[in-house]
Amino acid sequence: MAYENLQLFLAALEKDGEMRRIKAPVDPVLEVAEITDRVSKSPTRSGKYPAAGAAPFGPSNPRFGTGAYNQALLFENVKGSDIPLAINTFGSYERLQMALGCESLDQLAERIAEMTRPEMPTRLMDKLRKGWDLLKLAGYMPKIRPGAALCQEVVHTDDADLTRLPIIQCWPKDGGKYITFGQVVTAHPQTGARNLGMYRVQIFDKKLAAMHWHIHHDGARHFRAWAKLAQPCPLAIALGGESVLPYAATAPLPAGMDEHVFAGFLLGRGLELAACKTIPLEVPVNAEIVIEGFVDPARTILEGPFGDHTGFYSLADQYPVFRVTAITHRKNPVYPTTIVGKPPQEDFYLGKATERIFLPLLRMIVPDIIDYDLPMFGVFHNCAVVKIHKEYPYHARKVIYAIWGAGQMAWTKMVIVVDAHVDVHNLDDVLFHVAANVDPQRDTFIVQGPLDILDHAAPAMGAGGKMGIDATRKWPGEGMVRDWPEEILMDEATLATVTRRWKEYGF
Repeated sequence: MAYENLQLFLAALEKDGEMRRIKAPVDPVLEVAEITDRVSKSPTRSGKYPAAGAAPFGPSNPRFGTGAYNQALLFENVKGSDIPLAINTFGSYERLQMALGCESLDQLAERIAEMTRPEMPTRLMDKLRKGWDLLKLAGYMPKIRPGAALCQEVVHTDDADLTRLPIIQCWPKDGGKYITFGQVVTAHPQTGARNLGMYRVQIFDKKLAAMHWHIHHDGARHFRAWAKLAQPCPLAIALGGESVLPYAATAPLPAGMDEHVFAGFLLGRGLELAACKTIPLEVPVNAEIVIEGFVDPARTILEGPFGDHTGFYSLADQYPVFRVTAITHRKNPVYPTTIVGKPPQEDFYLGKATERIFLPLLRMIVPDIIDYDLPMFGVFHNCAVVKIHKEYPYHARKVIYAIWGAGQMAWTKMVIVVDAHVDVHNLDDVLFHVAANVDPQRDTFIVQGPLDILDHAAPAMGAGGKMGIDATRKWPGEGMVRDWPEEILMDEATLATVTRRWKEYGF
C-alpha cells in the first residue's frame, strides 16, 4: 500500500535503508543540490548504477568518488530555516515503487489495462464483476473533510513568510530559489474542474513569487479563464501528502481529468481534501505544508533562468505574479523538494513510471505498439524507441505519424521504430539495428511540427523539425532492389531448452 503522508513514507524508507539523515548544517543555496546530485548518480547498495546510461553524467566525473550510495536524504539542519528538508525520495525504482504501493510499475500498468479493456462481459459473473469494478471507481473520487486538517494545524496569514521555508537554489545561474516539488492546485472558474500539476515557482520575497507554467498546461488554461473574467486565479501549492501525489501531479492525463481522482486510483481510495483558509480551493488534508494565494492576471515578473532537466538553463521570461495569502502546515513539518538537472534525477524515475503505467493507454491510441522506451539521453521529449510487429510496407512510418498525433507524445522530436524481436530497453540493441537496417536517404524523414517548449535547439519556441527513423527490416515495396538478408536469431525451442537447463545446472 502507498503511504498516508510524507513522514510515514520517510520512516519506511529509513527502516529499509533507503534514507540517510544529514545532521550537519547545509546551505540551501547550491549545497543541497550538489550533495543530492552526487548521491542521485551514485550506485545503489547492490553496486548497480541507478539507471542505464548514468555513468556519463556521474561516476566518470571525479566529484562523484564519495563512497555514497543512492538514497533519499533528510537534511535536518538547513541554514535559515527550522524545517527539515527531504529530497531524492523518488530517486530510484525501489523508492518509486514504495511510494506508489506496488511491486512493479508493470503491475500498475496492468490495473489500468484492466479498466480500459473494451471487451463487453458476456457471462453473469463477468457482468457482476464489471459492475463491482464500476462501483469501485466511485471510491476514487476525492471527498471534502469538514473541520481541521493535518495540513492546517498551524496557520499563518499576515505573518506568512516564504523565506522561512528551506527553499533551494539548484544551479549557480538560476534566477533564485525555487519550489520544485509542489503540487499546484487550480480550478476552472466556470466548471469548477480541478487540476493538480507540478510547476516550478520562483521566490522573490515573503509573499511574492512567479508562477511558471507552459501554455498547454491545464493550470495555465485555468489561469487564462480567470484572466478573461479580469479576476485573480486562486492557487494553492501543496507540499507532501499521500506518497502517490507527486506522481499523480506529473502524470500526462487528458485535459480536464482531475489528477486527484487518479491519485485515488493509485491509492486505492478517494483522497480526503480540506477547504483552504483564504482561497476557494481544496487541498489534500495530509499535506505537510500548503501555500495559498492568487495569481495576478494583470502583472508579470521576470522569472528565471532555471537549470532544467534538459541539462541546460531555460531562459528568463515574463511569467505571472503569485501573491501569497496564507501558509498552513502540520506541526513539525518536513519540506519536500527535488533538484532538476542532467539525469538521472527524481524526474527521470517519475517519467519512467509514466512510460510504463501509460503504455496500455498509448496502445489504445496506437494499437500497433508492442512496447516503447523513452531513453534517458532523450530527457523524455527528444527521443522515443518503439517496437512493432511489422505487417506491411511503410508500417513503421504509419506508426511514427500516429505517435506524433498521440497526446503529449506529439512533442517527441525523434521516433525510432524497430522490429518485434529488438529489446527497446537495451540501447545497444536499438543502435545496432539503426546502424544495420537504416539507409539514411530511404529510412529517415523530417517533418515540421510542435516540439517541447524547453527544446533550445528548435528554431522557434515550441516548433521545428521532427525526425522519423525506420529501423525495421525492409519489405518489397519499400525501395529495396535486392534481397534483404536474414538476421541471425536462435530458434525458440533451443532458447527454451537452454533457459531451463541453465536454471537446473547453473551453466
